[in-house]
Amino acid sequence: MKEFTIRTATTADAKRLLEIYSYYVENTAITFEYEVPSLKQFESRIQRTIRKYPYLVVEKNGIIQGYAYANPFKERAAYDWSCELSIYLDHKSQKQGLGRKLYEALEEDLFKRGMLNLYACIAVPKKEDEYLTNNSAQFHEHMGYETVGTFHECGYKFDQWYDMIWMEKRIGKHERKQTPVRFG
Repeated sequence: MKEFTIRTATTADAKRLLEIYSYYVENTAITFEYEVPSLKQFESRIQRTIRKYPYLVVEKNGIIQGYAYANPFKERAAYDWSCELSIYLDHKSQKQGLGRKLYEALEEDLFKRGMLNLYACIAVPKKEDEYLTNNSAQFHEHMGYETVGTFHECGYKFDQWYDMIWMEKRIGKHERKQTPVRFG
């Protein structure tokens, strides 16, 4: 593999990240958004995330090939040790190991902050089609995540219903007296 770099995203990256994301909005059921957000909306999403959580990009030969970030699992203090992860790679940059490297960096950052539980909410088809395969679930499984729940026919896109699964990975020790998570 050619040289790659992983770094923290900035709002200056929003245009390229939105280019990557728009493919998934317009052509897949990986995201259940129907419309591509505006550049301003996407910049706002990045700003909101980086206040508390890591938001990373992977560059290959100086060009962003993908991004991954964490968000709150739930907005209650008791959930502070848990977060939800998302990853998007340029659809032409898959199968090069960049997703694995990016997720490993994200997980390492979260572990250093004291995060214990990582979750991914993933669209899955009953039968693979042109809009959705099982690649995301398989990727997470290879990364050590386990399926912990299924929501049946909860997302509707491209005139069909899709299931969602929750996958979980525990990366830290759960103590009776838990150290607070270090945000930012």
